[in-house]
Amino acid sequence: MGNVKKALAAKFDEELRFFRGWMDKPKAVGSIVPTSGVTARRMASIVRPERDDMVLELGPGTGVITRAILQQGIKPENLVSVEYSEDFVDRLKRDMPGVHFIHGDAFDLDNVLAPWKDRQFDSIISAIPMLNFPVPARISLLESLLDLLPAGRPVVQITYGAVSPVPANRGTYNVDRFDFIVRNIPPAHLWLYTRPEGRTARRTQ
Repeated sequence: MGNVKKALAAKFDEELRFFRGWMDKPKAVGSIVPTSGVTARRMASIVRPERDDMVLELGPGTGVITRAILQQGIKPENLVSVEYSEDFVDRLKRDMPGVHFIHGDAFDLDNVLAPWKDRQFDSIISAIPMLNFPVPARISLLESLLDLLPAGRPVVQITYGAVSPVPANRGTYNVDRFDFIVRNIPPAHLWLYTRPEGRTARRTQ
């Protein structure tokens, strides 16, 4: 019973911290509760640990998805995770040493990822609340993210709307529905974005 109580207390603490983050910065946090473990594992399933390449995570929050990425076999030193909330970053660094947790804005990638400007990432996992931002900003961010990946490798994005938060036929990317997770609160839609071989970025102002 002691272990059960500790697990429940830890979960409550995580959800409370997430709710406080939402209260402080509702535009930067997309939900009032953390992503479910089921959803996190599904998002993390796109990584390829056997290649020993770097993975980029955007919006780790309390670290549910981060843990799922590490459980897939990605080495901590191969994971760069960008979080807008400084409070979350401080806790994440204590909980998961070795991961490159960066306090910064995902919409300012040139500065945020400056230490890795010469590195290519293999995949990107995003929990940024895209629907809180204008459509042109979403498209521009996605194009910038795909610039960091080899052709055909994915960006996976979670959203709570039934339509892709980055509209199709507006850039150099393909859009595919990846999954719908009913067991998430609220139910989560997962989308995959890839850039086919031979297509180059078209910047959206």
